[in-house]
Amino acid sequence: MRKRRIGIIDLVTKAPTRSLWARVMFPNFASLMPQAIAVWCEAEGHDVTLVCYTGSENLVEALPDNVDLVFIAAYTNGAQLAYAISNLLRKNGAVTVLGGPHARCYPQDVQQYFDYVLGFTDKAVIRDVLCDGSQHRPVGVAIAARQQPTMLPGVRERWKFIASTLQKTPLIKVVPMVGSLGCPYTCSFCIDSVVPYQQMSFDGIKDDLRFLLRQFRRPRVGWHDPNFGVRFNDCMGAIEEAVPPDSIDFIAESSLSLLSEPHLKRLKRNGFKAILPGIESWYDMGNKSKTGKQKGMDKVRQVSEHVNTILRYIPYVQTNFVFGLDVDEGPEPFALTKRFVDLTPGAFPAYSLLSAFGQAAPLNLEYQRANRVLPFPFHFLDTQHAMNVRPKHYSWPDFYDHVVDVTRHTVSWGAILNRYRAIQAPLPRWINVLRAMSSEGFGRVKYHNEIRRRLDTDRQLRDYLEQETTELPQFYVDQVRKDLGPLWEWLPKGALHHDPNAYLKSQNAPSLTPLRVGAATGLP
Repeated sequence: MRKRRIGIIDLVTKAPTRSLWARVMFPNFASLMPQAIAVWCEAEGHDVTLVCYTGSENLVEALPDNVDLVFIAAYTNGAQLAYAISNLLRKNGAVTVLGGPHARCYPQDVQQYFDYVLGFTDKAVIRDVLCDGSQHRPVGVAIAARQQPTMLPGVRERWKFIASTLQKTPLIKVVPMVGSLGCPYTCSFCIDSVVPYQQMSFDGIKDDLRFLLRQFRRPRVGWHDPNFGVRFNDCMGAIEEAVPPDSIDFIAESSLSLLSEPHLKRLKRNGFKAILPGIESWYDMGNKSKTGKQKGMDKVRQVSEHVNTILRYIPYVQTNFVFGLDVDEGPEPFALTKRFVDLTPGAFPAYSLLSAFGQAAPLNLEYQRANRVLPFPFHFLDTQHAMNVRPKHYSWPDFYDHVVDVTRHTVSWGAILNRYRAIQAPLPRWINVLRAMSSEGFGRVKYHNEIRRRLDTDRQLRDYLEQETTELPQFYVDQVRKDLGPLWEWLPKGALHHDPNAYLKSQNAPSLTPLRVGAATGLP
């Protein structure tokens, strides 16, 4: 294998931003896999440049120069940006690879714009790409391992890539770690619902934590597990064996079913400062929220009491909800959420609009069979700026009336003040204030209000949402053009459009399979 110049681009965001929230927090949202791929490429003897785009950089200037092969990691909302970057780099002679959630969700679309599209990715897959490293056009090669990797480079191995990214944030610095992959729950809308749960090496976790204590006086660690602490006693045992109690600040996403009071006491003792449980719905997912068959207001009271208990031990709690699920009907789901906000003032609710991300979950096949999936440009599929599933029980104006109302209630000055008063720890209380006043709060109300206004005044947009036409409204075209800036001219022709039913049509097509370089490419 000849030595190559490798570029790796981690797209944390899809557009330039000057917001204070982005400046403080976006570098902490860096993905772990681009760093792992950088380590694997260096281990194969290649020169590696990693760029983490957080919205504050000039991306065109930051793109790696004179590279042979470029790996890009992107969520679906960064797809159009990734397609433009790939087109530019390919014109300059590079071979391009896309991995990450978008590549897993929309592989057929990605193959039009990249030489390789990666599903599950392990060291062997990366080695195959490096050994081949050739152009595959007009249709790229789809490659996937049979399962997620059983081992990933630890913090010590990834450190130089972690450190260069953390230099971009002036205040809060969070190191990405992962203790497990996959998820034991089966939430029908989630990409991890069909991925078997597997625990990563506890010895590796312990070594990483000990290493971090030598780098920071008090490190902060963000666990990237889809659901942290499934093997709770083993996970806590590893942390307790590795580092003194409460010497590292931890952030994790977990389910309410795991957050019993004895577990909360242990989490507090070991330095957990933020937890992000999923509630999702007042009418479903009772196993995840530990509410069984409780629904409606009964579930609100039970969950609120549980979350208030969590707040007595962990100072920052974000509760996650999904709006637009098929179990929702009428104003009640939104009224219940407003009631939860009032009963649980210390929690910051995060609202997502139901989105069907290609082949992320089997439920998406049902939406496609029912012709309910809209062909929104990927740029808007971030669960906030568009809902690409036509609601089952709401008209679009009715749905957005409710979304605007509950969002406005959540970030009203009264709610902000109540949230501030309910939390004693200075940093979490001010993070909540900042979030509410940023694009995460006020900005979201403004955007949803604009969509609601256009449902009455913009016939082109209304017809698009009602599936009367597939012609993309100018409102959305203009937003993509503005966000891509100078890279707009590099967006490939047709890249704003995709087949929303590609998953359904692919059911009779071959699935992604491991590529063995010699067999698949003819190389010796």
